[in-house]
Amino acid sequence: MNKQRFHFSCRSFIAAVFVAVAFTASGSDFSAVTCDGLYRHHLQGVCTDEQSAIFWSFTTTLVKTDAKGKVLTKIEVANHHGDLCFHEGLVYVAVNLGQFNRPAGQADSWVYVYRAEDLSLVAKHEVQEVVHGAGGMASRDGKFIVVGGLPEGIDENYAYIYSPKFEFLERKVIESGHTNVGVQTLAFAEGKFWFGCYGERTLKTDPEFKLEGNFGFDCALGVIGIGDGKILVARRIGEGQQQSARLAVATVGKDGGLVVEGE
Repeated sequence: MNKQRFHFSCRSFIAAVFVAVAFTASGSDFSAVTCDGLYRHHLQGVCTDEQSAIFWSFTTTLVKTDAKGKVLTKIEVANHHGDLCFHEGLVYVAVNLGQFNRPAGQADSWVYVYRAEDLSLVAKHEVQEVVHGAGGMASRDGKFIVVGGLPEGIDENYAYIYSPKFEFLERKVIESGHTNVGVQTLAFAEGKFWFGCYGERTLKTDPEFKLEGNFGFDCALGVIGIGDGKILVARRIGEGQQQSARLAVATVGKDGGLVVEGE
């Protein structure tokens, strides 16, 4: 091979790799999907690795699937593993080992950290500032946001902000009014935070947690931004000890809330 042809081949190879990586990282692999298998507890949250895998938290089972829902690996975990997020090769899960939705002092709030590749446990961080029970979380700009339960009689929700080393930084107040047992799921997508609450209720805030919307929409089992104006929201399949879940594609509607075509 002459030098000119060799240079051309190298340039072609590099260009091909670049295109492949760009396509994978764009989230184009993710769409509506059903998780294989049946689980004894309902889904608490979902996240992706932003490339080709989906992570599903079924309360006592943590599951990794490919983008088509095929199970790659799964592990049994402590009750109650909640919503989760992905950051730099690791999966972070909001965990409460105590009571939810009670006055301060009865929760036992943690973030468990798993290696995305094989779901091996690599760390546990106390987040006891989440006094009503850690149930959901997200990451943004290198920081972690944890949300959770809420007792009756409290007319606002809270977002607890942590450093990359899980040093507590501050608590943000969300002027949402009371939501049934607080916030279940959380994601930052399309420039906004989306909070999934039971009772088919979704809160939307700006990046500083100022409330921008309170919508009659259900994303309490999982919400994920995948880019291109699309957000995946989870739906329950089955009941009792024979449960699974699926993801539907939502977009931002004219009223600023989320809409799933056909629902």
